[in-house]
Amino acid sequence: MSYKPLDSVSISDIVDLGIPPETATQLHEKLTEIIKTYGSNTPETWTQISTRILDPDLPFSFHQMMYYGCYVDFGPDPPAWLPDLEDAKSTNIGSLLERQGNKLLGPSYKDPVSSYQAFHEYSVSNLEMFWKTILDGMSVSFSVPPNCILVDDPSQESQLLHPGGQWLPGAYVNPAGNCLNLNSKRKSSDIAVIWRDEGDDESPVNKMTFEKLRSEVWLVAYALEKLGLEKGSAIAIDMPMDVKSVVIYLAIVLSGYVVVSIADSFAASEISTRLVLSKAKAIFTQDLIIRGDRSIPLYSRVVDAGSPLAIVIPTRGLSFSMKLRDGDISWLDFLEQAKSYKNVEFVAVERSVEAFSNILFSSGTTGEPKAIPWTLATPFKAGADGWCHMDIRKGDVVAWPTNLGWMMGPWLVYASLLNGASIALYNGSPLTTGFAKFVQDAKVTMLGVIPSIVRAWRTKNCTAGFDWSTIRCFGSTGEASNVDEYLWLMGRARYKPIIEYCGGTEIGGGFITGSLLQPQCLSAFSTPSLGSSLFILGTDGIPIPANVVGVGELALNPLMFGASSTLLNANHYDVYFKGMPSWNGKILRRHGDVFERTIRGYYRAHGRADDTMNLGGIKVSSVEIERVCNSVDDRILETAAIGLTPAGGGPEKLVIVVVFKDANDSTPELNSLKQSLNKALQKNLNPLFKVSDVVPLASLPRTATNKVMRRVLRQKLTQIGQNCKL
Repeated sequence: MSYKPLDSVSISDIVDLGIPPETATQLHEKLTEIIKTYGSNTPETWTQISTRILDPDLPFSFHQMMYYGCYVDFGPDPPAWLPDLEDAKSTNIGSLLERQGNKLLGPSYKDPVSSYQAFHEYSVSNLEMFWKTILDGMSVSFSVPPNCILVDDPSQESQLLHPGGQWLPGAYVNPAGNCLNLNSKRKSSDIAVIWRDEGDDESPVNKMTFEKLRSEVWLVAYALEKLGLEKGSAIAIDMPMDVKSVVIYLAIVLSGYVVVSIADSFAASEISTRLVLSKAKAIFTQDLIIRGDRSIPLYSRVVDAGSPLAIVIPTRGLSFSMKLRDGDISWLDFLEQAKSYKNVEFVAVERSVEAFSNILFSSGTTGEPKAIPWTLATPFKAGADGWCHMDIRKGDVVAWPTNLGWMMGPWLVYASLLNGASIALYNGSPLTTGFAKFVQDAKVTMLGVIPSIVRAWRTKNCTAGFDWSTIRCFGSTGEASNVDEYLWLMGRARYKPIIEYCGGTEIGGGFITGSLLQPQCLSAFSTPSLGSSLFILGTDGIPIPANVVGVGELALNPLMFGASSTLLNANHYDVYFKGMPSWNGKILRRHGDVFERTIRGYYRAHGRADDTMNLGGIKVSSVEIERVCNSVDDRILETAAIGLTPAGGGPEKLVIVVVFKDANDSTPELNSLKQSLNKALQKNLNPLFKVSDVVPLASLPRTATNKVMRRVLRQKLTQIGQNCKL
């Protein structure tokens, strides 16, 4: 659709969008005034329009008219938000730079906005001082301080054993203990968790103080010790992310055990795989998941997975809807074992920083998920990203619909509590008006999203009528976003910035993101995360020069605080380093995404370079999907699962390429087959997976060694995308 330049927009153009003539006249007068002062096509013009004219009640088509009209001749990457210098100075990083900018950057320091790029360069060239400054800024406490921040031995042997260096050597610490410590960031009376259950949307939000959270976590920690497990044992959590699961998570880490993160949407076979890989000794779960009028079994899936000892929480009341398995215990009986310790402080079990705190999972290309341990350092990477880039601080209320089975669940816990903020949890679907009302009532200041949630909000208009003005910024991760959808999202909170955030489970946070000290462009990243540097590989596999426009596979500087150094079921070096090019004597770390650096210095994601795809924020391998699809119908010879990015941008769509046994069967019932594939995938892998289209082919393209060339298929399907109904 073409848009007029702003100085050509008339009152009648505005009326044509369904806006009453009197209102249209007032809007046009304000627009004319802004154009006289700032011109018709500058970023400052858009800033004035977005803050002085636009509001959530005006038709989104008017927002589009203003945005696209302002930037009609601007070219690529028009900024949707500009930092205000005074606001920038009050951010965590801005305040740090105002205090120490001259010390860190020398006389070239000017202000937090002008000097942000110089500070990023400082953060990667002075890792020792940068991370000491950030950990001090977050008030991280160690029972035994580290000998130093980083040991990076250049010897060949050390580079093979520790290509990412050794962080905080000699330190003993407990990240859950740091979340609960009372200090300048938190008092016992401060609110730690705010929550509401779906269906109670007219009731006041529930609040838990740090004093109450500490007491609840201590009690669970004492009860855990009554199980008689060795310190360092793995204990799984498979339940929705609510206040109880947060308490359990913190208690497991506080008492010196290791959390095994399992998403509550997984089928029994996927639960079993994760329990076996982690060697979990116990699991916390609940009998049912309630979503609206639906009751979704959870405990029965855990039982079918052949789980170890289960501690089971009743979803409603004190009783269960089914009989517990012999040996399993109820939540109340579990707590009863520690009743004499109620309100008695549990002293955090401090362990070596290299010990594990959490085992999470990310799909590999071989079908079996990668079992990725977080060390006791990794939580501080999550907290640091929240402190540096989302500007999370004391008094903030942070909401991000997620689950402890995905890295953003633990990230939310640490990024909020380590920084003195409150976690906001809605126990229900985030796609409803109930969630939108919760954001309003909880007075959320940082709202995290994935693009598919935003699309549902816009389609259903379920945010209409709710006041989101307390939001200071949005965060977005999980999948590629769409410009129009994110323009709409910004408009719900009167054009607060969206901080795009991309990383990985194996990193514990992000490697590329945005900053409140830089202009933000829709569906783009403005900076590598502080303390991280990245490289775009050219067609020859060598990094293209810094700040040069290009597209290619992304590689990372291996010296990343908190990043993984081992895998439980694969050779870490082979997965992340083998075959990668070197830069300044350091072998680069593989990530697997394709990225573009644009002419204006932003970055855009272009999907996976390997055979892993991202469906609704969930990474899954093609092999996992194909394994299910191949057995759906006897007519199928083989399948190939391909993730395609729509032409207009946005999340990947799943297309299944099917080769039939009977090559002459050219008119199979593809709609019926698609339904069968969806049913099988949702039952056996994840209920959130959905096949966008089924495409029949006579054969699959293969290499000389018989490997399916999914990249070739992806290119072919992209060319015929419209026929694939993408």
